[in-house]
This record gives sequence, C-alpha cells and structure tokens, in this order.
Amino acid sequence: MAASKVLTGARVVLPTGTVAAGRVIVDGTRIAGSAPETAETVDLSGHWLVPGFVDIHNHGGGGASFTSGTVEDVLTGVRTHRLHGTTTIVASTVTGEMDFLAQRAGLLSELAEQGDIAGIHFEGPFISPCRKGAHSEGLLRHPDPADVRKLVDAARGHAKMVTLATELPGGIDSVRLLAEHGVIAAIGHTDATYEQTVEAIDAGATVATHLYNAMPGLGHRAPGPIAALLEDERVTVELINDGTHLHPAALELAFHRAGADRVAFITDAMDAAGFGDGRYMLGPLEVEVRDSVARLVEGGSIAGSTLTQDRAFKRSVTVDRLSVEDTVRALSANPAKLLGMYDTVGSLEPGKYADLVVLDAEFDVKGVMRRGEWVVAPNEGHPVVL
Repeated sequence: MAASKVLTGARVVLPTGTVAAGRVIVDGTRIAGSAPETAETVDLSGHWLVPGFVDIHNHGGGGASFTSGTVEDVLTGVRTHRLHGTTTIVASTVTGEMDFLAQRAGLLSELAEQGDIAGIHFEGPFISPCRKGAHSEGLLRHPDPADVRKLVDAARGHAKMVTLATELPGGIDSVRLLAEHGVIAAIGHTDATYEQTVEAIDAGATVATHLYNAMPGLGHRAPGPIAALLEDERVTVELINDGTHLHPAALELAFHRAGADRVAFITDAMDAAGFGDGRYMLGPLEVEVRDSVARLVEGGSIAGSTLTQDRAFKRSVTVDRLSVEDTVRALSANPAKLLGMYDTVGSLEPGKYADLVVLDAEFDVKGVMRRGEWVVAPNEGHPVVL
C-alpha cells in the first residue's frame, strides 16, 4: 500500500477551475478528502498539478509496438508513455489479417484484465482504400458485422473502440452492432460524404478518429465528414496536436466549433515515441522516422506520430494559447468520459485513483503519479525504477 501523502502549494486544476496553492491528499491508491496524521507532505510550490493523461488512440512507444510486439513490448510502450504523464492508455491495433487481429486482441485483453491498459482500439481493417494512410491496402475489407463482432468477441469485453469507414457496405449495421455492445464506433479513414456521415452518427457513431486526417477536406459545396463531425453534439473529435498533423488554425477551428468538452487529444503514437529516429515497422509496413516525423518508406504517407501527451499539453498552452483548464479537459476528462471511466480517472477528486502529473512553470513534466505511486518523483526529477 502506497504511503499517504499531502501534495501542497501547486496550482491544482479541478473540474470547477484552478485553485492557487491548493492541495491534493493521496491515501493508498486513491485521492482522499482528509489526511491521516502520518501523511508525508510534498511541497509543489511553483508547479501545476493536473490529472493523469488519458490516451484513447496509441500504437506504441519506447521502441516497442502494441500492434505486433510481445507482452513485454506492450508493457515497454505503456511504461514509456507513463513517464510522459499518460496514466491511462488504450492500445490501438492496425490493419492485419482477421485471425492475427483476433489473436492480438486475446493478448491485449490479458493486459487489460491486469490493469496495464484500459482496453483495445481496432483501427482497421474496416477502412476506405481511398483514405488508408499507413494501412496495408491488400488487407482492408468491408465492415461486415460478422467480422466486426469477431474482433469484439476476441477482446473479451475489453474492446473500447473500432474505427470504421461507415460509408462502406455493412458500415451502418456495424455501427449499430457496436453501439449495442457498448463499444465506441469511430468514423475515420473514411471517404464519406456529409450526408453519409450524418447517417452514421444517427446510427450511433460518437467519435471522429483523428479529425481532418485520413478523410476528405472541408469543402464549401461538399462539406464532407469534417463539417458533420464538428457540428454534432453527440460526437467527440480526436486531434493530434504535434505540429505536423494539424495546422494551428485547424485546431482552433475544432475547439471553436466543437467546444472544449468535445475534443480529445490523442497521440496516435507508434514505436518511435519517446525513443528516436530510425526505421520501424507499423504492422506489415516499413516506416522511417526523421526529425521525429514518421512516414511510410513507400509512398511517404504520415504513419502515426512520435508524440507524447506531455508535449501535446505544452504545445496547447504555449503555442495554441489554449487555457490550461481546456487542455486538461482534452487530455484527461473528455477521453475518460468516452471510455466510461470518469468515475475513477480523468480529474482530481476524492475517491478517484491518484493519477496525476506535476508540471513546472514552463509546462514540462516534473512528476508523474499512478495509483498513488510515483512513476517520476518530483523532488528527484527522474523516473522511479518500474
């Protein structure tokens, strides 16, 4: 059992706003309303204290892959992202053979049962060849409900999200199937029209997979999926805020139109996140990472990102000039709500897990706590042995 702690002096970001020189009490794995007399006091004056980040779309990190690696590879990626403040992570797959994806779901579901990951996101193979991005075209298929159900069943209750090109045959029926099973139907890698996107949302789709990327651009006569996804209050839009995937004006438009309560920052990270440039595999495709930008060796398409959520946080408040409170919503509260986990993570409130991030005045990570234990200890400023 973790020792009780009282974290004092920081600017604490709560759902109701920021408290200057606030305090957060940690008792065991949870945030508490009162502190025992034996609690250790940790002075965090001059820092920010925010909820641990929640990433609903992530393919790996630390040189390791969620899409094809071993259990230890997956854990390496999870640990890497924890060092950067992501205390809740969903493991994303990429397009592959159906049997391989079902096998992959079995492996990842074991890690979900252990609490290492929050669930599984299937990105592909049910996507459009016109907007395939870094997915193998030869392995794509229509979203037949029977195939979608096969992957959901293979995840043993841990399927959190499936990305679909809902305009393809079987797409709308698959959206309804997912909604009935409590799995998020996400519209992405799509060539849908505005009208087709509206139909999918009405059928139960609630997320836009990396809005703007891998879908038709916004047109004044053919507004396409972007307009439909931004305007509907039922939809949360994913954004990759790494300075490569989105122009700052596109990010500002999404926040202005959707509002801070309907944006979820994601990394869409691949193996190189937190690791470095070089050659990697993303599913069956080779990727070259140069200057921290990942692109397919063949064709040059952007292939995920090398982003970590602490960098997304810092960019949001220092480059995009978003408020700290809105950034916290996009990185923690909103994705936690999407996953149905807001009762345990996503904000600093008594009863929830003690998952939190300490940031200095320049918004660099100085401490990370997960379930009451320091992953990065703020006083030493370096990782604890994991």
